[in-house]
Amino acid sequence: MKPKDERRRFETLAVHAGQESDPQNGAVMTPIYYSSTFEQDAPAQPRGGYEYSRTSNPTRTALQDNLAALENGRWGLAFGSGLAATNALCHRLRPGDHVLATNDLYGGTFRLFKRCFEHYGIEFTFVRASDAAAVERAFRPTTRYLFLESPTNPLLSICDLAALSAMARRRNVLTVVDNTFATPYLQRPLELGADLVLHSLTKYLGGHSDVVGGALIGSDEALRGELAFYQNAVGGQLGPMDSFLFLRGIKTLGVRMDRHCANAQHVAEMLAGHPEVEKVYYPGLSDHPGHALARRQMKAFGGMVSFELRGGIPAANALATATEIFTLAESLGGVESLIEVPAVMTHASIPAEERRKAGLSDGLVRLSVGIEHVDDLVEDLQAALARAASPDRLAVR
Repeated sequence: MKPKDERRRFETLAVHAGQESDPQNGAVMTPIYYSSTFEQDAPAQPRGGYEYSRTSNPTRTALQDNLAALENGRWGLAFGSGLAATNALCHRLRPGDHVLATNDLYGGTFRLFKRCFEHYGIEFTFVRASDAAAVERAFRPTTRYLFLESPTNPLLSICDLAALSAMARRRNVLTVVDNTFATPYLQRPLELGADLVLHSLTKYLGGHSDVVGGALIGSDEALRGELAFYQNAVGGQLGPMDSFLFLRGIKTLGVRMDRHCANAQHVAEMLAGHPEVEKVYYPGLSDHPGHALARRQMKAFGGMVSFELRGGIPAANALATATEIFTLAESLGGVESLIEVPAVMTHASIPAEERRKAGLSDGLVRLSVGIEHVDDLVEDLQAALARAASPDRLAVR
């Protein structure tokens, strides 16, 4: 039998939570239930609780239970993508409702808010969540969600999740934390007072850049009922094969995150001392404004590093095409290292004025530091920085 004790440590839960050996044949790995339909013992009496895979599927249930255990929640819901999970949250809103969100957030989230839901009469305000006083001033009587990221994407700002969640709770506002960058291995927002945790499972939890999915995790059963209704009604659920792949990836999450964090720390320190680098954004550096808070709130500082070059946009674009180990690509959190320029890639959907207001310059470079040998990663960046700084810079592809 698998361990059921909720007090088990994270690495043990990652391997076992939600995953019993198959009672029929003892299979250790959760089966992939490729069935859309399940036999019922009588009308409206499904055998084992399953009737149709859009509503629920045993493989997806195992993943959802695993995620709930890792975030110390009571339930999880797995979706076809992180944005599908955010979309379900937005479907709870009505015209005139207000969402207060951090101003430095994933570009796809901004696009969903502003271009898909604002024209339904839902209002959105974006503030710097690291400034608690600014957040407090921005609440309205109609605010329904406080939507946070910490660390943020891509500037890696840190906000006080406990203080902001308490602030929202006093106003009967739900706090939603996108925990994609930190993962539950480094940070568990529900334990800090948040109401809901959101994940792009595609990133660190999957970990191998081969599957797309998202999740919401919480503890309020009434809220679960509402969100599960929208998931079923809209059809944004995760399929059984994808659920299996996420279960497989999560088993090594702790091991991978240790390496991601260690490598990112070395890379950030190298960049901070490099003459061609203007500024480095990484909460593991002692001069990061959120360093002390991150030490209290997180187990380690994560695998994402952003920075600006002295040569600005031309140097950033040249660097992005000059690396050999770091692959120029969107997304993050896989075992391989990636490099991108957010202003023209992951955050291009945010208007330039809004990006700059949030502090996201056009020449910002974002790294997803993988689990390769750190010396190879450092050498790759150093060689690429030298090429990007040379008078005959590489032409932008």
